[in-house]
Amino acid sequence: MNGNVSYEDLVELVGKERKFDLLVVGLQEAPKANVDQLLQTASSPTHELLGKAKLQSVQLYLFGPKNSHTLVKELKAERYSVGGCGGLIGRKKGAVAIRINYDDIKMVFISCHLSAHAKKVDQRNTELRHIANSLLPRDKRKRDLTVWLGDLNYRIQDVSNHPVRSLIQNHLQSVLVSKDQLLQEAERGEIFKGYSEGTLGFKPTYKYNVGSSDYDTSHKIRVPAWTDRILFKIQDTDNIQATLHSYDSIDQVYGSDHKPVKADLCLKWVNS
Repeated sequence: MNGNVSYEDLVELVGKERKFDLLVVGLQEAPKANVDQLLQTASSPTHELLGKAKLQSVQLYLFGPKNSHTLVKELKAERYSVGGCGGLIGRKKGAVAIRINYDDIKMVFISCHLSAHAKKVDQRNTELRHIANSLLPRDKRKRDLTVWLGDLNYRIQDVSNHPVRSLIQNHLQSVLVSKDQLLQEAERGEIFKGYSEGTLGFKPTYKYNVGSSDYDTSHKIRVPAWTDRILFKIQDTDNIQATLHSYDSIDQVYGSDHKPVKADLCLKWVNS
């Protein structure tokens, strides 16, 4: 969120048509104050806050339908720091997690912010392993669904700025998917074993000029990349079926140098 958040951007995040049970919002580089109040206002009158977890600017909020707290049998918030600096907004790297048993489905949601820069692939891989070891229950029976969301900071490998921007401008960004570091590392078996992700059919979500949909024109001129991702894993595939209905970026959010991503995931008991 680049240290700032507006009510208008949060309204875009939570959406207006809420035909779902749980709403999970993960933020990175978010301000320390007032975010939960703004989110509660934006998500009312249909949803209420069930839980939250914070590590300075890395934050996670979990909302359920009004009066759904009776379906919550367990809820726990945790956090894990992998470094970073403080500063005015506390730009901390790391992760926060919420574990919840909701309507007899055990879920873990992790919002994380990993190290930046294209060359730090191995460091990001290591951070993911440390976060998983710290925040995920060792007993796999204690989680039916695991969801990671956030600024994972993986970049486009071995393609320079001009070709990347030219392909995006001509709506040919799909050519770049094979160069995505996260997918490359997952294919090598280094990260996210057994996880699923939707198709990267949207434009790279980083880096934009704040207040616009134009890619970075500062002196740094960052190479666009799909830094912002959502991945999920079903542990109990015999009894729970997951269907990803949509996976997209939210281009109408302008208060950050990233475009947030959203996923609509439907869970169903196989034998119900």
